[in-house]
Amino acid sequence: MDILDPVRYARSHETPWQPPSAGAASPTRPRAAQEGPDPVGRRRAARVLAEFGLPVGRRLSAGRPKSLAPKPIPGRPPKLSPRQKQRLVRVLLQGPLTAGYGTDLWTTQRIADVIQRRLSVSYHPHSIWGLLRGLGWSCQKPERRALQRNERAIAYWRRSVWPHIKKG
Repeated sequence: MDILDPVRYARSHETPWQPPSAGAASPTRPRAAQEGPDPVGRRRAARVLAEFGLPVGRRLSAGRPKSLAPKPIPGRPPKLSPRQKQRLVRVLLQGPLTAGYGTDLWTTQRIADVIQRRLSVSYHPHSIWGLLRGLGWSCQKPERRALQRNERAIAYWRRSVWPHIKKG
């Protein structure tokens, strides 16, 4: 018997399973279920509260149970503000050569150094990936190419020599 299947589960017990009715209050969120989307009633309540000089937002939330109160976002707050992240993206798009590095390759260590120098925020190189993924960047591994590579000779070989080898 599969407990996750409500039809089989209902058949195996004396009282069949029924979904709660739309008007019934939920035991976990009783007030929210009772209030529902009632803009007219809320407007009327706001008018009455305003007549007594009470702030509407605070008064309506004062009677709310703590379980329905807004919860703070869990976790540590980000080290970089949205504005600092925009500055970082601009620096990264300019390239490592502009940032003072000898090769055109960003590494997590280099990005951590740039963040430290330009934004005065310290990041460990291992945590840079989480930051980059949050900015929409992904890992790009450069192709290995010889320093002596001759693009013209390669293009000539592909155009004239490779077709003869391929046919043979």
